[in-house]
Amino acid sequence: MKIYAVGGAIRDTLMGLPVHDIDYVVVGSSVEEMIAQGYRPVGKEFPVFLHPQTQAEYALARTERKTGKGYKGFLFYADPTVTLEQDLERRDLTINAMAQEVGVDGKWVGPILDPYNGQNDLASKIFRHVSDAFAEDPLRLLRIARFAARFPEFTIAPETMDALQAIVRSNELSALSAERIWQELARGFAASKPMRMFQVLLDAGAAKVLLPSKLATNLAQEEFRDQLIAHLHVADNRLEDRCAITLMNLSASEIRSWAACVKMPNEVRDFSEIFSELNALIENGAIAKNGEVQPADLLAWFNRADVWRKPDRGQVLLDLAKCIGLNADTLILAMQNTQVLNTAEIIEGIPAEERSNGESIRSAVDAARLSAITAAFTI
Repeated sequence: MKIYAVGGAIRDTLMGLPVHDIDYVVVGSSVEEMIAQGYRPVGKEFPVFLHPQTQAEYALARTERKTGKGYKGFLFYADPTVTLEQDLERRDLTINAMAQEVGVDGKWVGPILDPYNGQNDLASKIFRHVSDAFAEDPLRLLRIARFAARFPEFTIAPETMDALQAIVRSNELSALSAERIWQELARGFAASKPMRMFQVLLDAGAAKVLLPSKLATNLAQEEFRDQLIAHLHVADNRLEDRCAITLMNLSASEIRSWAACVKMPNEVRDFSEIFSELNALIENGAIAKNGEVQPADLLAWFNRADVWRKPDRGQVLLDLAKCIGLNADTLILAMQNTQVLNTAEIIEGIPAEERSNGESIRSAVDAARLSAITAAFTI
């Protein structure tokens, strides 16, 4: 049997990038032999084993055949007769279909095995699919979109874009699980150029299938794309920030509806919802009669954002608004004014007979906060 490092580890090494995870393929072995050598089987759909010392994953070389819908609709065949070239043929892109033998000491030895010319495409910065089987797996569309965000200098080969569009036409995207959709989108959000991910989804015709309808419509407009690029460029690369900026023109209900469809984590969903409401508050204030946010509306947003129990989140939301050019200076001052209020002193100012009345306390605290907010607007 022979062991090879394959896929992204070879690609990233050639690109001079750090390698975090290594995929290993074992050629010429069987399940019985792997177990006999101390490897522990963990794969349910195809034979994958954990190394007895390092616990790294080793997969038997395999071929696959499409038998059903979606990225799980495949029958895998693993046998000592399956060659490395056959295993690499089932991979998505040529730049991910390279391998190098692993010696007995664990070091990579010998030449890079590149049966599908991945090194040429890597040098030319081209995403090119390996075989016609590429279009059988709908998850690959999201993977290519995410790769485009990570490697924005790469272009997609015309025939590969045709394959992506074929995936959309096949309606196979409907078979993707919500968790896998969000997993790929989240990785794209965290990449260097998230807009490249959205551009691929647009070009492939997948944006209207995978994204909120209003966002897909907005992304089709060049002015919106340019503004989104500018906003994402100046913001931090936190997932919450980038997601909130992308969704800021949607209503909170639209965000919540899509979040449920893709199983977005609650903390990311809540941050995006509250930021969209802040954006609407500032935008509505800009067209109000006096051109400013109304103190009562701001207090309602403070309550919605729960800045009393989560002051750090409130500050991050307002700082993000300021970072992308929204008029948030007065709002930041208003929040600071409200947060230095002494609640105990406010309660002491209530008539003694009303201090046990929760509604009286809430009204007094709200009144004090509203006064502090109003003071910020008069400076």
